[in-house]
Amino acid sequence: MVNEIGPAVRRVLRSKERIGILLGDGGNTAWNLARFLRVIVPLARRELQGIAARAAHIPDPDLREQALASIRFKAFHAAGACIHATFLNRHDAEHFVRIVVPLESIYDYLDNLCDRHPAVSTDAYPVLHDAICDALDPNAPLRDYYRAGPSGDDGGYLADLVRQVQRELAPLHRYSRLAVHFARVSKLYARMQSTVHLPSSSRVAAVVAWYESECASFPALDWHEFACSAGSQFQVYAPLYAAFAAPDEIDATFEAYFPWLSALHVLFDSFIDREEDAASGDLNFAEVYANPKALRERAAWLADSARRRFTALSFSSRHRFMLNTMALFYLSHPKLDSRAKEATMLLKAIAR
Repeated sequence: MVNEIGPAVRRVLRSKERIGILLGDGGNTAWNLARFLRVIVPLARRELQGIAARAAHIPDPDLREQALASIRFKAFHAAGACIHATFLNRHDAEHFVRIVVPLESIYDYLDNLCDRHPAVSTDAYPVLHDAICDALDPNAPLRDYYRAGPSGDDGGYLADLVRQVQRELAPLHRYSRLAVHFARVSKLYARMQSTVHLPSSSRVAAVVAWYESECASFPALDWHEFACSAGSQFQVYAPLYAAFAAPDEIDATFEAYFPWLSALHVLFDSFIDREEDAASGDLNFAEVYANPKALRERAAWLADSARRRFTALSFSSRHRFMLNTMALFYLSHPKLDSRAKEATMLLKAIAR
């Protein structure tokens, strides 16, 4: 697995500006970061190593290649997805990680199949993403997620990940409250992935048309910001954290993250992957803005919108820590070495 967290941490600690942003919220920020790095990241890495061992035994070579690549090059995602576990006791943190790491592995594996597998048709996108809808519903029966392609035997890899998430979700207190949100956002995520992976000649028009059918619920967002919000996983992970830490705030936590912080999350991802997306011809949402200043202004507005809603939550400082740490780590990513100045300006705009 590629260790992208270590280099990002070193970049943060070598920069007075980044350290100032990290500590600017006061409280126990340094302690929280240390616990995330020393306790939660190793838990996530251990869980991911077990998944990688299973992926290594996938019989079909193309499926095996994409499964292993999604783990090797996206371990950063799995660790970051577990950041809320920083604030849970050890038992609950381990339970949270056992849900989130296999779920994030499903997201990343399917993304790789849609992006890189040579034999995945557009008809297969929504069918593959049934796996996410089913994983988030402990009562859902397993389906053949490859029934529209690609062909090949994955040795039960994807179904095993779905079952693992279902098994860990089933005993959660207040799961019925989570289910309402999970059913909604898993469908949005599947639609987003199915739409943005369409041929380049039709995908923007398809995303815009989709947004226009949904815009009454998202009037403050532009079309690509709506797509970003649908493409994030934080509207799953944040209310899941609330189920452990503040069950009465599941709904309020969902509404604080979605669509505001969710859109910001995928904008960061697009900002990091700008050169990679250009080389592969993928749609990049950060490039939709007219100029870097416009991106900074909208990113700052999304961050402020989330922070305002955090004030209604019992542990608002924890959610601010999550937002600040996500921004710091994404915008200190090794892929941004050639754009360090631009990344710093974006970080300052968000942290203002």
